[in-house]
Amino acid sequence: METGSPRGGEAAGAGTAAPAGSDPSDAQWTGLPPGLLRMRRTLLVLWLGLAAVAAGLLLGLLAGPAWAAFALLPPAFIAWGWVLLGRNWRSWRYAERADDLLISRGVLWRTVTVVPYGRMQLVEVTSGPLERHFGLASVQLHTAAAATDATIPGLDPAEAERLRDRLTELGQARSAGL
Repeated sequence: METGSPRGGEAAGAGTAAPAGSDPSDAQWTGLPPGLLRMRRTLLVLWLGLAAVAAGLLLGLLAGPAWAAFALLPPAFIAWGWVLLGRNWRSWRYAERADDLLISRGVLWRTVTVVPYGRMQLVEVTSGPLERHFGLASVQLHTAAAATDATIPGLDPAEAERLRDRLTELGQARSAGL
């Protein structure tokens, strides 16, 4: 079940009766390690830095030095993106509870995804070439309903494997009773 909220402080299901202990604010939240932020900021600087150099050279050579001032736009976007990436990184967190896993993300629109252990069909750890270079891995959870598939990006590989093993174990234990 996935819920969205326009305000960051509002919990999923606020205003509705919920069983005791199911309030997301009662959970022990774990944030993402700083490696994901480092990777995203590095890519931001790399790509927009190259765009600034290319724009400055092309505009300077083809249109004249006055037009080369437009090459200052990518560095301005770097500064803006730097702040936004930090806010987005801080918004990601997850919590393991007795019966489900919570994943919270979003700055303007907070989204809390609740994945019951008994509904998990597949838990996989992925790590592309860029993630491996930065020492990161992602955990992806697949359930019977495609809308509740969830991902936790940017984890340390050891934590991703621990989480995968724990979620698989809990999923098998919970689904045995179905």
